[in-house]
Amino acid sequence: MEEFRLLQHRQTNMRLRKTYCTLLKKRKEKKRRCFLLKIEDFESMIKQILGKIPRKNSKSSGDPSPSSSSLSSSRRNGGKKGLGNAADELNSTSYGVSGLGSKVDKLQLNKESRLNGEMFSASYELLPSFRDVTGSEKHNLFIQKVRMCCVVFDFVDPTKDLKEKEVKRQTLLDLVEYMTSANGKFNEMAMQEVVKMISLNIFREFIPQPRENKLIDGVDLEEEEPAMDPAWPHLQVVYEFFLRFVASPETDVKVAKRHIDHSFVLRLLDRFDSEDPREREYLKTILHRIYGKFMVHRPFIRKSINNVFYRFIFETEKHNGIAEFLEVLGSIINGFALPLKEEHKLFLVRTLIPLHKPKCLAMYHQQLSYCITQFIEKDCKLADIIIRGLLKYWPVTNSSKEVLFLSELEEVLEATQAPEFQRCMAPLFHQISRCLSSLHFQVAERALFLWNNDHIESLVRQNRQIILPIIFPALENNARHHWNQAVNSLSMNIGKIFYEIDPDLYKECQIKFEDDASKQNEIRERRQATWKQLEEVASKNASVNEAILIS
Repeated sequence: MEEFRLLQHRQTNMRLRKTYCTLLKKRKEKKRRCFLLKIEDFESMIKQILGKIPRKNSKSSGDPSPSSSSLSSSRRNGGKKGLGNAADELNSTSYGVSGLGSKVDKLQLNKESRLNGEMFSASYELLPSFRDVTGSEKHNLFIQKVRMCCVVFDFVDPTKDLKEKEVKRQTLLDLVEYMTSANGKFNEMAMQEVVKMISLNIFREFIPQPRENKLIDGVDLEEEEPAMDPAWPHLQVVYEFFLRFVASPETDVKVAKRHIDHSFVLRLLDRFDSEDPREREYLKTILHRIYGKFMVHRPFIRKSINNVFYRFIFETEKHNGIAEFLEVLGSIINGFALPLKEEHKLFLVRTLIPLHKPKCLAMYHQQLSYCITQFIEKDCKLADIIIRGLLKYWPVTNSSKEVLFLSELEEVLEATQAPEFQRCMAPLFHQISRCLSSLHFQVAERALFLWNNDHIESLVRQNRQIILPIIFPALENNARHHWNQAVNSLSMNIGKIFYEIDPDLYKECQIKFEDDASKQNEIRERRQATWKQLEEVASKNASVNEAILIS
């Protein structure tokens, strides 16, 4: 019986809550309608006030006031207008009656809340297509459509503002189509509105998805699916419009550079940290077009990307867009003039080579390796600097990263000439010898695969007098004791190659290896004998607290 009463009480509470919510909605709707009526009355009052203001001269009489013209145009349209017209009308009204003070300011704020919130739905309607207007009207329609797209919707809730979102999407698609077939240069006003619209849409706050620093079901979080932005269906069209705007021959660089300035470029570079790979792909293409078209921004773009790299390498080691930055830089490096400037060489030494340091190298290694080889193709004398840089950051305990280094090393050596190779071959092959001796079979196997490259094999043959004594112990130990059969057989094959090239040198290295092995055995036996003697003395004097001296 008690449970039945509780259930009945809960049902009563539910009905009361639904009734209360319905009353609140009705009250809000009533207030909204009253507010709209007050605005219409206020507009008519403003029109009467402006009609009583005397006109000072003929010049002013020939140019109607902004407020009256906007109001009259709204009457001609029968109150049906787009968001851009509504915003223009508001601005002109507040300008024309600036002397009225705080009342107009309040109207401005209330009107803006209608434009940016849910209350603008009545005026946010689709504007005519560019095909439906004459050529002289297309420019004004273009600006109206751009202003209309300045409204940013909330895409976290997919059920909110569906009609307005579709209107905006159709407007954006119309702008993209118009940008493709536009005739005539865009004036400064159009460029200003375009940059403003793009900034409002793409320069937004990052909303990182919550992640815990642990493994989930044995899967590393680094391998998770990338976060997809729910607003991408709209953002993609905005980025496509921006890309076509930058690439358009109708975009005058002299005018556009006043609006696509250093501040805009910095904010654009910040967007490369987006978790959505689709957005980063568009950003990469747009940045490349801006770099190619706006020559005045080129040094600034390179410097800003350098700063992003420095922060990534030496501070955070967290950034989502390093691969895209390197992809852009790969094409930039390819276009460097010869001889290379000192600035570009410093970029190689201070930025590209230290990029091998972070743990997440695998995320961007392919693009980084391409940039490095581009420098060697531009100037082969840089090979020695690059190889020594790789040796400086060579991983010690990370086997997968070591395999990446060996792959990149092969590409570097393939473009290296004999004089540069001879400068660094001793430290290089000491490192390769350590890789050959690795117990991780992939590391040892990848190091042995270097001999499959004809150019590297040729360099090794020419300098075998120095290289073979360094790597012979590793090859011989692999051939005798390595647990992996593939590493074992590859080591034996490389030993046979050296024996066929220079049997005398091979025998000398073998004799030295045997001597060193016997010396190592003697040292090992002596050490074991010392430990055995120590154990015997310790067992005899276990009950006596005396110091023990072993000679």
